[in-house]
Amino acid sequence: MTRDALTEDLLRELAPQVLGVLARRFGDFATAEDAVQEALLAAATQWPRDGRPGNPRGWLIQVAYRRMVELVRGEQARRAREDLAARREPADRRSVPAAEAQLDADRDDTLVLLLLCCHPALSSASAIALTLRAVGGLGTAEIARAFLVPEPTMAQRISRAKQRIRDSGTPFRMPAAADLTARLASVLHVLYLVFTEGHVASSGDRLHRLDLAHEAIRLTRALHARLPDDSEVTGLLALMLLTEARSAARTGPSGELVPLAEQDRGRWDAAAIAEGVALVTRALPRGPVGPYQVQAAIAALHDEAPSAEATDWPQILALYEVLEGLSGSPVVALNRAVASAMVHGAAAGLAALAALDDEARLADHHRLHAARAHLYEMAGDPDRAVSHYRSAAALTASLPEQRYLLMRAARLS
Repeated sequence: MTRDALTEDLLRELAPQVLGVLARRFGDFATAEDAVQEALLAAATQWPRDGRPGNPRGWLIQVAYRRMVELVRGEQARRAREDLAARREPADRRSVPAAEAQLDADRDDTLVLLLLCCHPALSSASAIALTLRAVGGLGTAEIARAFLVPEPTMAQRISRAKQRIRDSGTPFRMPAAADLTARLASVLHVLYLVFTEGHVASSGDRLHRLDLAHEAIRLTRALHARLPDDSEVTGLLALMLLTEARSAARTGPSGELVPLAEQDRGRWDAAAIAEGVALVTRALPRGPVGPYQVQAAIAALHDEAPSAEATDWPQILALYEVLEGLSGSPVVALNRAVASAMVHGAAAGLAALAALDDEARLADHHRLHAARAHLYEMAGDPDRAVSHYRSAAALTASLPEQRYLLMRAARLS
């Protein structure tokens, strides 16, 4: 790893810790986030040139704190904000700390930050962007590239998210126990969405976005370190590890998609599989069983099968039936239909898919056509398979998936 890459990793790790110190001291998340971003920019510029300070965390806190004071004082200069600024913080706390002062730097507020960024007032898109920026330490340009939107668009999205949090008046502290469960569910959902977008990019010319997938795993691992006894946090981390363990075998030499049944299992990450299996094995008996634990159990069955033919499809089908009862998701119902086909034959799977024809959430989704195409191919009906492969290719915005679907159609034509 290069020196710059080490600096980037360190800044990404320290960013939420510094932001937590400022947000808690000033009670103003939006301004604190701006101050931290400026401190990170200063570090990224100065450290490679002048050398890393002996106490990187203290250096960042000091620089961010000074910038925070400047920003707060700037607000005070405007009459319209004087009252608001006065309510945020007593005047005697708006002083710049000494260079070596630790403030509350030994306190890790990462979980509070995650909960704040996944505020119920935010849309999923806004929560994802803000989480990656504030907790993941990614710059606006990086997040914009990851989601294939212009940087100004992403900057506006993040700005609006911060404004919504400001307007909500949510204090920077751990929610009450009664609210924590619902807020934690939002955090897990956002982390899952970030991982899913990284593992199976919904658009563009890459099948996989390593930066997003790895960032989701890093953040979930940090969350698990804070909440090791939460079975769904454990289940989500296991699911990510077990899924990502197959990533090296998911693409061929030219970046083409390789389906699960045709992957070289020798290229799967055995260490990640072992860790994921151990996590889900510990989580399941604790209960209550949630959707992430069940998905992790399904992923474990795929990962532990020595070959595609040896996959325990009856158990996978049983788990999908449990998962469908927990989630009610049409995508889960689609996957259950495929599992049903693997156990009871293509006709059973196609019959299960027919029940999804009126599902509005799948109306324009390529996966329904792709699943139907595979099952028609499995049933020995190439004409219908080709038709659905082509329909699926027309609906997906992922170029690797589109090429794979068209290749399957061409092979049968």
